[in-house]
Amino acid sequence: MARPRLKGLLYFPFDIDFFEDNKIRILKARYKSDGVLIYLFLLCEIYRQGYYIKVDDDFEYIISDELGIDQNKVKQVLNFLLKRSLFDNTLFSLDKVLTSAGIQRRYQLGIKERMRKSRTPLEVGRYWLLNEEDTEPFIKCTLFEDNPGKYKGFSGKNSLNSEKNDTKKSKVNNKNNNIAFQHPELEQAFQMYLLVREHNYGEILPEQIQALRDDLKTLSDKAEEQIAIVKKATAGGYKRFYELKTGKRKPGSRQKNKANNFSGRDYNMEKLERGLLGVPEKEGDAK
Repeated sequence: MARPRLKGLLYFPFDIDFFEDNKIRILKARYKSDGVLIYLFLLCEIYRQGYYIKVDDDFEYIISDELGIDQNKVKQVLNFLLKRSLFDNTLFSLDKVLTSAGIQRRYQLGIKERMRKSRTPLEVGRYWLLNEEDTEPFIKCTLFEDNPGKYKGFSGKNSLNSEKNDTKKSKVNNKNNNIAFQHPELEQAFQMYLLVREHNYGEILPEQIQALRDDLKTLSDKAEEQIAIVKKATAGGYKRFYELKTGKRKPGSRQKNKANNFSGRDYNMEKLERGLLGVPEKEGDAK
């Protein structure tokens, strides 16, 4: 029987300029060595499991007991780490997940040598923050539905022509599969909508995701309008998409026209997008 694949790291890369980072300097200035210790403890826990961890309401008490630091201080440090984008604030707000784009880049580096000997890619999913260009070929992200089969063994990244040919073949042979939007900003906005919708209404089936994609195409064939429709649905917490002007669905759309009684939630769209892209927050957003 084959040994189960090790997902986590036994050790992780540590930048020698760690203490030169302004975010770490502020962390240390505010919370002294306790702040740095909590951050490093969380990094160890994340890399032990892979590239993210899910936490619950008792997590702060566990850290407090483990490190001998007051629970209120642990909570303050965690909030600081989220506001300063040392952890992704969006994923934590939606699913209590701790990770970041930087953590995932270092995770890729940490498993690179191990994956040289592997014949199968490591599959990652909805908590993966890196875009396709920054994701190594030995990692298969289920969010990149328009480019299956990217993994070709560890012989370097595939040539551009080879990737284009694979993508074209996959679209011909898998017409009924979930095919991502070609417009990067539109696909990014759509993935953010799926996160918020699943948080509000529960799990979304692949067939429902494809239906949402198809419905969006019936509402508009222009990428700019489609992006605006998706962002409006995300900000309002809608279960489905609506036209921009009237708020009603076009005739002939796939789903029945039922009233949406869900009261919209107050989402900061700019903050959500920056969180998904791994872009640090502005100073004004932390207040």
